[in-house]
Amino acid sequence: MRRMKQVLAVLAAITMAAAPAVVVPSAAGATSVNAPAGSQWTVKNPFKVGFIYVGAPSDAGWTHAQDVGRLEVQKYFGGRVETFYKEDVPEGPQCAQVITQLVNVGAKLIFATSYGYQPELVAAAAKYPGVLFEQATGTTVTKTLAEYYGAGEDGDYLSGMAAGAAALAGNNKIGFVLPYPIPECLREVDAFTMGAQLMDPKATVQVVWTNTWFAPATERQAAESLVADGVSVLADGQDSPTTGQVAEAHGLKWTGYDSNQESFAPNSWLTATTYNWGPYYVQETQAAMNGTWKSHFWYGSLADRFVIMAPFGKSVAQATRTAVLAKEQRIIKGTFDPFTGPIYAQNGKLVVPKGVTLSVMQKYSITWFVKGVLGNPKG
Repeated sequence: MRRMKQVLAVLAAITMAAAPAVVVPSAAGATSVNAPAGSQWTVKNPFKVGFIYVGAPSDAGWTHAQDVGRLEVQKYFGGRVETFYKEDVPEGPQCAQVITQLVNVGAKLIFATSYGYQPELVAAAAKYPGVLFEQATGTTVTKTLAEYYGAGEDGDYLSGMAAGAAALAGNNKIGFVLPYPIPECLREVDAFTMGAQLMDPKATVQVVWTNTWFAPATERQAAESLVADGVSVLADGQDSPTTGQVAEAHGLKWTGYDSNQESFAPNSWLTATTYNWGPYYVQETQAAMNGTWKSHFWYGSLADRFVIMAPFGKSVAQATRTAVLAKEQRIIKGTFDPFTGPIYAQNGKLVVPKGVTLSVMQKYSITWFVKGVLGNPKG
């Protein structure tokens, strides 16, 4: 769902129509009947793929990881594929101009990496029927528009375990710097909190909202406010490692997000949920080139290594590593899901009955904090 600028009101209305294979028109014209699928795309006539970034590749987080995936596409296909990207594209109407620019340079497949682009992508899919569109974290699926993301909440649960184990004796309060009060972030901190409580049943998680994906100065202020409030561990769901740098300065432990950010705060680092975009981007580019691309809603996982836990920091105890790795294996095998009840909301209300596991779409519509989170889920 990154990046969801508004809480999803009616997820049941997702258009999951069975779409036929979409054949991408070739700029070079029809190929021989006996030619291998996609063989029309050559160094002289490359297949063009556009990427729309909500941040910059230098953010050391979300967009950095996306760009690593883009570069993997270039490496895999060599000169047969040419990629373009537009960075720091605001969510909203301005995205439409960027889509037009990419279409005008010949892009036949466009990946948009933030939920706030969804209205513009829906309109563009109708306007440019010869172009395929995919959006990270969205929910609307049409004939030429697909959606993709992954179970980051599973990794967040594991990060929470590391944070809960690292909490100082006598101080069970963890601080969490979060971007927006949207389902993506709510389920992130909920899973994290439940993981922390597995290791320390008395653990609480104090949330501070920044209302920005990437703004190091704002993130620093939020993290410093949590330190002043007396937390013993810091965590974040932001696109920069700023929270970790604050943790390092104050001698606290920290879990990051999006990418392996250990180098920014090596003494504080515990672990992080990261995303491996490259294989998915290669797969989808190949399908588009071959004319076998089909619209879909795709949700990656720890099992298929779309979600990958970053390496443990040097201070993570062996007992903690063993516990986290054991839980990770249960998630991979499908014998554990963080959102299996009973789960109680912040106000004590039972929100997931015992034995019930939330579906992906139900996770996408979470509007509540679990018991133990301190803060307002509405921002």
